[in-house]
Amino acid sequence: MTSPLTSRFPHPKGSDGTRRLGYGADYNPEQWPREVWAEDVRLMQEAGVNIVSLAIFSWARIQPTADTWDFAWLDEAMDLLHTAGIGVDLATATASPPPWLTTAHPEILPVTATGETLWPGARQHWRPTSPVFRTHALRLVRKLATRYAVHPALVAWHVNNELGCHNVYDYSDDAARAFRDWLRDRYTTLESLNHAWGTAFWSQRYSDWDQILPPRLAASHPNPTQQLDFKRFSSDALKEHLLAERDVLRELTPDVPVTTNFMVMRGTKGMDYADWTDAGAVDFVANDHYVIPGPQDRDELSFSANLTSGIASHQPWFLMEHSTSAVNWQPVNTPKLPGELARDSLLHVAHGADAVCFFQWRQSAAGAEKYHSAMVPHAGADSDLFRSVVDLGRTLRTLSPLAGTEREPARVAVLFDWDSRWASEQDSHPTSRLDYHQEALDWYSALLRLGIRADVVPASHSDLPSYDVVIAPVLHMVPQELAKELTRYVEGGGHLVTTYFSGIVDANDHIWLGGYPGALRELLGLRIEEFGPLPDGATVDLDNATTGSLWTDRITVTGHDVEVLARYRTGPYAALPAVTRRTTSQGSATYVSTRLGVPGLLGLLPDLLAPAGVTSELPEDARGQVEQVVRRDADNRYVFLANRSDTPVTLPGLTGDVLVGAKADESVVLPPRGVVVVRQAAH
Repeated sequence: MTSPLTSRFPHPKGSDGTRRLGYGADYNPEQWPREVWAEDVRLMQEAGVNIVSLAIFSWARIQPTADTWDFAWLDEAMDLLHTAGIGVDLATATASPPPWLTTAHPEILPVTATGETLWPGARQHWRPTSPVFRTHALRLVRKLATRYAVHPALVAWHVNNELGCHNVYDYSDDAARAFRDWLRDRYTTLESLNHAWGTAFWSQRYSDWDQILPPRLAASHPNPTQQLDFKRFSSDALKEHLLAERDVLRELTPDVPVTTNFMVMRGTKGMDYADWTDAGAVDFVANDHYVIPGPQDRDELSFSANLTSGIASHQPWFLMEHSTSAVNWQPVNTPKLPGELARDSLLHVAHGADAVCFFQWRQSAAGAEKYHSAMVPHAGADSDLFRSVVDLGRTLRTLSPLAGTEREPARVAVLFDWDSRWASEQDSHPTSRLDYHQEALDWYSALLRLGIRADVVPASHSDLPSYDVVIAPVLHMVPQELAKELTRYVEGGGHLVTTYFSGIVDANDHIWLGGYPGALRELLGLRIEEFGPLPDGATVDLDNATTGSLWTDRITVTGHDVEVLARYRTGPYAALPAVTRRTTSQGSATYVSTRLGVPGLLGLLPDLLAPAGVTSELPEDARGQVEQVVRRDADNRYVFLANRSDTPVTLPGLTGDVLVGAKADESVVLPPRGVVVVRQAAH
C-alpha cells in the first residue's frame, strides 16, 4: 500500500548529528511571569526535553484586538528555547477564538442539534464551516508563518488543537449550507441523493437542495443515511479546515512539516483519521491519548497506540499528549502507580511513537485544567513525579537507536472501520447496546492475554494479503468492492474472522437483501433470516463452555464446506450453530454470532488461529502478563516487553543486548509495571 504521508518526522538531533526520540510537552509560558521561564528551560534541560508545543491557546495573547498584534513574548520564548537546544512545534493558535472575535461575530459559534448556541467561556467555540471564522483563522496563520518562517527553533507546525474534540457536530445555518455543497459533490443529482437516502420512506423525497438540513432534533428517528452522511460530512468539514491551514503553511514554509494532534482513544469517534491521512492532510501523524480507568484500560492504550501506527501506515508518529499522572476531567481522577508513567510512555514508543510528550510542562495554577498533572507538578521539581520525568528522559536517550525504525508487522490484524462504527451504532437498530469499539477491543484484549502480537489497521489502509489472520469485528458496512476484496483474501489463503451484524448494509446504509449477513453470505456459507438480540442481562451458553451476550443469530448453514465450531446450548436457538468456519482450498472464513467477551474469546481464539499456525512468541508462563511489541531496522530488532501486572515476571532464554531494564544471567526480569527493551540482530 502506498502511504500518503511524506515521512517528514521532526526527529531531534544529538550533538553528534544522530537522530533522537523526541521528548517534551505542551508549553504555556504565557501563564507564568518571566522569571519562571528561565527555571523552565533549566528543568527542561535536566529532564532531557528536546521539543515542546508552543502557543496552542494563545490567540488572544497574540492578537489582543482585531487590529493589534503582540509577538514580543512569543519571540522571546522562541529565542529562549532555541538557545537551550529545544525545538518548537509551533501551534497556529486557532483552537480557541478570542473574546473580541466572538463578540464581534457571534455567528461563528456552534449550534447544537436542539438549536442551542455553544457560547464562549471554554474552548473550541467555533464552527468548522464558518466563512467568518476561517477568514480570521487563516489571517492569524499567515501572520505566524510569515514571522517565524526562518526561526531556527521552528521544527514543525501544529495546526489548531484536537480538532473536533468539542465541536465536531455543528447544526448551524453555515453547516447546513456546507452540508448541501458536500452532498452535491457526493451525489451530483437530487435523484441520486433521494435513492441513497431512501426518501420514499416517510415522505421525505427532496425536490430542491435547499430543503435539505442537518439531522436536527426531529419528531422521531431521523433518516439513517442522512445521519450517516452528516457524520461523514462533519469529519470532512474538520479535515477541510485542517487542509486550509496546512495550505497556508506549505505556501509560506514549504520545508517545515505540518501536523495536528489526533485523538485516537476510547470515546472519540467523530473523526475518520484514516481518511485525513489519505487526503495528505499531515506530513506525519500525531496523537493524544489518555487512559480511561477500567478493567481494560492498558489494553485500550495498546489498542489505540497500535491503531495510530496503522493510521500512520506504520511510519514513525508523534505522541503529542498524554498524562504524567492524574487528569482533571473524569468523575474521579486517580494518580498513576509507580512505573506507570514510564510504561505508558514506552508502550507508545513500542507501537511506533518517535516522540513522547505530555500535557503539559508546568501544572497550571489557575484555569479549568489546574488539577491536571504535568511534568513539573504543583509540588515543583523536588517531587517523585519530576524525578520520574527525568528518569524517562534518560531512558529515551538510551533508546535513540530506535529513531526512524518501524514496527515489525504482526501475522494477525484487527480491522477498524469508521463507517461501520458510525452506521452500526445508529438508532432504530435491533439493539441500542452495541458498542463497536468495545467489540474490537475485546478481540484485541484476548489476543494480548494469549501473548499474540496483532496489528490494528484501518480497513481503508489494510493490506490484507500481508496478514495470515484478519479479524473484522462488526464489519457492518460492506460495499461490493470490499466484499470482493475479502473473498479474494480468503481464496488466496487468508483466514478471515468476522462477527454478528457484519456485512449487513452497503455504502448507502441500505440492506443487502436475500438474508443476512448480506454481502458476506456466500463467503461465510451461511444464511440468517432474523436477528436475535438479547435483552439486558440475558446470556446464552455455548457447547464449548463459553457464554454469549448482547446478540444471537438463527443460522442456517448453506455451504457444504462449513464446519460448526460451536452451537448454542441454551436460549431460543439451542442446538443451532453459534460459530462456524467455511474452509477453502487454502483459507477460511469464520463467523461468530454472539458477543463472547474476553473470557469467551480466550477459549475460542486458539482454534481460530490454528489453521494459520499462529502461536505466541512468549513463554507460556508470561502470556497474559507481558505484552511484546517489536520495532526493527535493517540490522536490528528491538523487542519491547511490558509487564502488564503488579508482580515481577522473569523471562528465561531471551538473547540480545538489554537496552532498558534488568537482566540476570540469561533471564530478563520485568519489575511490576516495568518495561524491558532488548536489541537483537535482525534475521
